[in-house]
Amino acid sequence: MAGQLSNASFQGHTTSINFELIASSLPWSAADPGRNAFAWDDEEEARLTALIASMTPAVDADQEEKFRFTHEVTALLASRYGRWACGWDWVIYHNGPIAGWSGTYSVQDPETTAARVVACLLEWRDWLEELAERFERLGPPPGADAEDRSWHLERAATRLVTVVVDRTSAESGWHQLCRLVLTWFLSSAGLGPQEARHAVDAAIGGRFRSWSAPARTVVDAVGEDLAVRTTGRRAYRDW
Repeated sequence: MAGQLSNASFQGHTTSINFELIASSLPWSAADPGRNAFAWDDEEEARLTALIASMTPAVDADQEEKFRFTHEVTALLASRYGRWACGWDWVIYHNGPIAGWSGTYSVQDPETTAARVVACLLEWRDWLEELAERFERLGPPPGADAEDRSWHLERAATRLVTVVVDRTSAESGWHQLCRLVLTWFLSSAGLGPQEARHAVDAAIGGRFRSWSAPARTVVDAVGEDLAVRTTGRRAYRDW
């Protein structure tokens, strides 16, 4: 897998991280399930479960070895299924959408650990598929004029912010996932990744806070700002 490797410290441990395999760095082109097939059946589940079990360190392994195991699993999943799979362990308390993993605490006996990894991979895939369906349903239709496009983008932004808040319960750093989801949405609607990221960052500004669900008026303001920034027009419909 291509990419720059760098040492990074996490909770007192130093490990080598491939920054292309950090879920928050994924462009929508790499995460979009419509462009990244996932062949899955009972036989593949059994093969992957056995493979992960064979990699699992001993229950009494130190934290460094368990961290190394999770990074090795990420590299394995990405090489086997595609870069999108790197989000399998992006847990809610680290700004992500995954509820089924608890870091090194989830590394137990091989069978239990392997089952958890598989469940989290499928949870992550389900999240991506849910987002793709929402993006398609909420995105502006082909040929929409600027005002109509603005209306769709504003409505989509407010609904997607709510989806992220509901998913994360507005835990610490939830707004980082929100930024990514909105950037992915704009990318799915035709904006380039850089343009989409800049528009989202400018629209959110400092409005969102960890451990705090935003008021509806704040969500509406972000949606309107994002729509105007990307279309140059205000929506003409009161939805």
